[in-house]
Amino acid sequence: MEKTDRFNRGWENLLEIDGKAGVNVIESLKEISPDLAHYTIAYPFGDIYNRKTLSNPIKEMTVVAALTAMGTALPQLKVHIHAALNIGVTQEEIAEIMLLMSVYAGFPAALNGTIALKEVVAEREK
Repeated sequence: MEKTDRFNRGWENLLEIDGKAGVNVIESLKEISPDLAHYTIAYPFGDIYNRKTLSNPIKEMTVVAALTAMGTALPQLKVHIHAALNIGVTQEEIAEIMLLMSVYAGFPAALNGTIALKEVVAEREK
């Protein structure tokens, strides 16, 4: 696919926010579905993350909460926990999000999200 302005904007945002974890996701998609890899950059990161109403830390905190509540997106949750930490959200703030999700998504979702946070922190300490 042609690399458009929105793709290029998206790639810059992906690198800034998700860093290596985001690039790994895109690389894993390129062989099997290059179109999905392209749209994963162009739409969420080129369009949505480029909007200025919410700051990137608030966006990532919201995504972490949503993925935790879903309970079915562990790999994506870990990528977005990395992203949140990359852009200044603290480990304590993410732990608080998990605690809040115990009220709205239940204890299993909060426990799984907290374990994901623990694993991400351990990965980053290596």
